[in-house]
Amino acid sequence: MATARVLVSDPLAEEGLAILKEACDVDVKTGLKEDELCGIIGEYDALIVRSGTEVTAKVIAAGKRLKFIGRAGVGVDNVDMDAATKQGVIVANAPEGNTLAATEHTMAMMLSLARNIPQATASLKKKEWKRNKFMGVELNEKTLGIVGFGRIGREVAKRANAMDMKCVAYDPFISKERAAQLGVKVMTIEELFKVADVITVHTPLIKETKHVINAASIATMKDGVRIINCARGGIIDEKALYDALKSGKVAGAALDVFETEPPLESPLLTLDNVIVTPHLGASTVEAQKNVAISVAKQWVEVLHGGSAKYVVNAPMVMPEQAEILEPFAELAEKMGRFAIQTVEGRLAAVECIYGGELSAYAGSMKYVTRLALKGLLDPILQMPVNLVNAEFVAKERGIAVSETVTAESHGFKNLITIKIKTDKTEMSVSGSVFAKGRSRIVSVNQYTMDLIPEGFVIVSGHMDKPGVIGRASTMLGKHNINIAGMQVGRITPGEEALMVLNVDSEVPENVITEFCSLQGIFSAKFARISDKKI
Repeated sequence: MATARVLVSDPLAEEGLAILKEACDVDVKTGLKEDELCGIIGEYDALIVRSGTEVTAKVIAAGKRLKFIGRAGVGVDNVDMDAATKQGVIVANAPEGNTLAATEHTMAMMLSLARNIPQATASLKKKEWKRNKFMGVELNEKTLGIVGFGRIGREVAKRANAMDMKCVAYDPFISKERAAQLGVKVMTIEELFKVADVITVHTPLIKETKHVINAASIATMKDGVRIINCARGGIIDEKALYDALKSGKVAGAALDVFETEPPLESPLLTLDNVIVTPHLGASTVEAQKNVAISVAKQWVEVLHGGSAKYVVNAPMVMPEQAEILEPFAELAEKMGRFAIQTVEGRLAAVECIYGGELSAYAGSMKYVTRLALKGLLDPILQMPVNLVNAEFVAKERGIAVSETVTAESHGFKNLITIKIKTDKTEMSVSGSVFAKGRSRIVSVNQYTMDLIPEGFVIVSGHMDKPGVIGRASTMLGKHNINIAGMQVGRITPGEEALMVLNVDSEVPENVITEFCSLQGIFSAKFARISDKKI
């Protein structure tokens, strides 16, 4: 058997290179342009990169022997995931390698902010001795609000608890019980903003988190609150933060990341109560070593027939089952996306029930369950969720997952039912795949539907009375939102019913609020199932 070959196309810590060299032939060639990389990648079984190399579809297509792409770091924006998955190439990253670096940077920023250390240092270096100017505050018994309770958030809480701070957290996917085990009280983000003396954010930058700290939310915070961002630029509305810092509403801010980097023209840099660093969260010797070792070990594991620990793209279905299971897996994921965006509360438990002809594939339904979990967890989670890690991610967050296979299918040839329980309510969504792969959501809770699971939808509880649907349609038309399809389910005429509208565009939050205010409407939620219009 020929020795495997690995190309390292970005600088990598020697500790990682040493692991690779023990298992295979290694070439280090950095600074390659796309055509240069395409010209040689066909000779290699694995490619190890950091952020400097763009692994495009063209590069992946040229990698005829390529089995593994390792990203020594967290982000995989520089890798064409669709092309890699289509070609069956495993893409893995090293998400834990910089956890402690980011954690410790957050703690350093918090302590520096509390005691004015950077400002005092600068003053003394100017040969000033102004002790009274830099009066600080103690963190002991202060309330630390942690927005995003993933790996870094949990590590921050561990250290803050050791300093006798009171830790509260907001995260849609951490149960109260799991958080309590870590000495943290879970609450809504609105509650957190009201009680925290110090707020630190540890979320990805997605639609739900962009400008989550803004003028309106700052207005609800304590006077003299301190704010820290070592996560992603854009989570904080920098204009609103600047205004709050100037007015004194916010006593100070510590920022490692910015909406535009480098932020050389940012007015925040002109304020004495702001401390800043140039995106140094992961910049430690240890972190760079850790990510190199992690990705190297994962490739060696794959080389020896094992699995990479942090795969970020889903492996293919076995060829003999692909035609049968793929439509169900796709439907299950869309059902999960629909459910999590329209249910109230924090996810606590998931049950996937497979009925009818699916009972013949009882041993393979875990594949479909994991795609359902991906749909439930991926929309707002802080890390990529895929076929490989979905079950682990759910378990880590204390979400109970169960799977049932039955011959019963309630009149359908096949039936998938996803039952979810949150800390506030329960919800059930059922779907079926018909001839030629045509899929439908056939019921939501007790309401019968024939819903195409694509695009954008508004899900609304309403009174089954004349004029209610008409008023809703007119209001959407006023906002230039086109209705592409409508499903209405009811149990008893004249009583509560459920309406699901397929619409051609995203619906702003203010429109949903107005929708809810209409006479006869009880509730309304917007959900993005896919980017495909019906």
